[in-house]
Amino acid sequence: MEKPKTYCEYVGQLDPANVHRIYHDQAYGFPIDSDDELFGRLILEINQAGLSWTTILNKQENFRKAYANFEIARIARFSEKDRERLLADVGIIRNRLKVDAAIYNAQRVQELQAQCGSFKNWLDQHHPKTKEEWVKIFKKTFHFTGGEITNEFLVSTGYLKGAHEPGCPVYQKVIRQNPKWQE
Repeated sequence: MEKPKTYCEYVGQLDPANVHRIYHDQAYGFPIDSDDELFGRLILEINQAGLSWTTILNKQENFRKAYANFEIARIARFSEKDRERLLADVGIIRNRLKVDAAIYNAQRVQELQAQCGSFKNWLDQHHPKTKEEWVKIFKKTFHFTGGEITNEFLVSTGYLKGAHEPGCPVYQKVIRQNPKWQE
């Protein structure tokens, strides 16, 4: 069998209960309105760096629990005790740089919320931008957000095009949700 050329083609061959199929069909490329959920996606993308997306998908509920249901305000107040708890949690990725980035980035998002009303508003105010322009903004604003992390965060949340092929059945579901890349 020939290797799939796209994520859509790859997941089409998987069981509906597979974590990739669930993510592809229910989350990937769909717009997110909640600041906490947007931030949660950023945490997952940062933690994926250097690892497989399968690992992250299998641990996503552990991340949600460890990171206070992705509540930005709570994460921004995490203490050294919380850092140590995260670094000891075998259910997530135990990497000090990634843990520190999550806490720092939560604090930055709180600042953006104070300035712009919400993290989503901040993203919307910068739209549209090219991938390269987004990467510059993210590197200036957040920690541990290089080109791939920024790109995948923006594609996965509907700010940049490319999550689904036009022939993919999920593509039309995403289009009906009016992703920002359509503007």
